[in-house]
Amino acid sequence: MIQPLSYIHPEASIAPNVVIEPFSTIHRDVVIGEGTWVGPNVTIMDGARIGKNCKIFPGAVISGEPQDLKFEGEVTTVEIGDNTTIRECVTINRGTKDRYKTVVGKNCLIQAYSHIAHDCLIGDNCIFSNSSTLAGHITVGDYVVLAGLVAVHQFCKIGSHAFVTGGTLVRKDVPPFIKAAREPISYAGVNSVGLRRRGFSPEQIAEIQNIYRVLFVQNRNLSKALDLVEAEFAATELRDEILMFVRSSDRGVVRGFNQGKISV
Repeated sequence: MIQPLSYIHPEASIAPNVVIEPFSTIHRDVVIGEGTWVGPNVTIMDGARIGKNCKIFPGAVISGEPQDLKFEGEVTTVEIGDNTTIRECVTINRGTKDRYKTVVGKNCLIQAYSHIAHDCLIGDNCIFSNSSTLAGHITVGDYVVLAGLVAVHQFCKIGSHAFVTGGTLVRKDVPPFIKAAREPISYAGVNSVGLRRRGFSPEQIAEIQNIYRVLFVQNRNLSKALDLVEAEFAATELRDEILMFVRSSDRGVVRGFNQGKISV
């Protein structure tokens, strides 16, 4: 159902059962999957690729040009996965020639006034609370939760199942499975509550906690701590994911709080 007071470019690809409310504008190079609801006063610009059963609330602007002075008008996209909800006044910019796309995965909830800049890659099942702000070229894993007013520096990475507390400035990479907080951003324990909710066993959570005790709590040199974890912990998917993330970090990862003198 398309309301007569909305504007839909005749070349836009809109599934038959999409609902577009009054005063919304859909540009030419746009694809919207079946079952999606576009609320009033939404602007969806060239390059948007929106999946099935999404909800886009009033005031959102999807696939606007990057706020990057290096952008030269190259053809790029924003891809939004199925069942994702975009709340009021969210802005999601399309990519540049770095990645040529900005991606928000499936089953995500992007809450009001959040901003996702160019070339960000967001995994599935993420929740970004109100006014979360991501600069360009950021990579976020699956099941990441950002509390309100989190600001993430460009080129940072946030690992899967991480939780970042409200008002945190993220200047370093956040490894998977942890909570990050404080100023400057620091390790604040394992995200055990989130992991339990997602079906991680007590044994898996204990393994993650023991690994991060070595990395962040025992006040060790990080490179030596990584070698120790590899030598003393059995090879598992969880161990290897942590080791790979930390070792591949370009910006460096968050560190333990108070010289490691915290408990998990």
